[in-house]
Order: sequence, then structure tokens, then C-alpha cells
Amino acid sequence: MSPAPSLAELVQPRHTAVVTQECQQGVVGPGAGLRLLAEEAQREAVPNLVRLLPVARAAGSFVVHCLAHRRPDGLGSNHNARLFAGAAGLGTDLSPGSPGGSVLPELGPEPSDLVLARLHGVGPMGGTDLDAVLRNLGVTTIVATGVSVNVAITNLVMDAVNKGYQVVVPRDAVAGFPRDYADAVLDGTIALLATITSTDALIDAWS
Repeated sequence: MSPAPSLAELVQPRHTAVVTQECQQGVVGPGAGLRLLAEEAQREAVPNLVRLLPVARAAGSFVVHCLAHRRPDGLGSNHNARLFAGAAGLGTDLSPGSPGGSVLPELGPEPSDLVLARLHGVGPMGGTDLDAVLRNLGVTTIVATGVSVNVAITNLVMDAVNKGYQVVVPRDAVAGFPRDYADAVLDGTIALLATITSTDALIDAWS
């Protein structure tokens, strides 16, 4: 068995994309419907992304923001799980072009970033052209960031592994609620599928 690649080898810039998941104003910003999740994300994950993304861009890695949108009439969105009914009942405006449906301004998007949005599903790999876009870029490693570890981050990691990507998760640049549950998912599930690391370790690798 060959030794596992080092973090620096895994995240070679031209083959790596930092994927931010639902780092948008209506999810983790002002006026977010899921207030407790937003507060948890703002505690650590968002500040670390503010540090991480400029370093990733400067190193030559790609940054892809994946957003969740919902039309005011709900057309095209899922209605087949309690999560979707609960989100719809919050009244948060996630419509395309709205503040709630837009990337947190402190994270971008910068001109070099890509922005992909979905109307359906619980993760970006199945709800957007993320897989095709990353393959067109020559990406083989995804750095998964954002929210939430409860559902979308876990879904992204599993989908990415199933499609053959290497996945790296900086545990201090993702968030879930409650925090101890998110930590358990990271340690008990995601660590079996992805390389768990930190924002500082990624910054060091790209510096």
C-alpha cells in the first residue's frame, strides 16, 4: 500500500477548488432564517473563510460558491422532506438576485470566482453543474467549506467521493448545529471519507 499523500500534495493549487456551500446572506448572514446555525457559522467558519479564500486565490486554486435558491412561488424546489417544509416556513428570501440568495460580501465573489446555484436537492453536486465545471477546470481535489455539517456538507463530501474526487475538510471552516453534533459527524463519518485539516494548515500549504 502506498503512503497517503501529504496535504500539500492533495491541494496542489491548479488541481484544487475551494467550494463554499451556502455561504450566503439568507443562510449565515444578517436575517438568516436558521439563526442558531448562522450564529455558529459566524463564530468560526466565516472568519476563517475570510482568511482562507484570498490565500487560495493567490496560490492559484479555484473558488466556487454554491448557493441555495428558492423562487417565491417555490417552483422547482423540493417539497418531499421536513427540512424543505421548515425552510419554506421561515420566510427567508432566497430568490435569485436577492441579498439572501447572494454570496456573503466578505467572501466575494471576486472576478475569478465561479458562482453556481441550485433550486433543488440537499447538496451542490446533485443540484448544480458543479461536477462538470470542476472537471472542465481540471480539479481533482475539493476543499469543502461552509454549512451545514448536518446535511449539505456531508452530502457534498459523499457525492464528491463517489465521483472520484479527493476531499479535504478544514473543520474550522465548516459549521453545523449543535456544535457537538457537528464535531461527532466530522470525527465519526466525514473523517472516514475525507482528509480533515484546519484553515491554518491549508494556508501554510498554499504559502
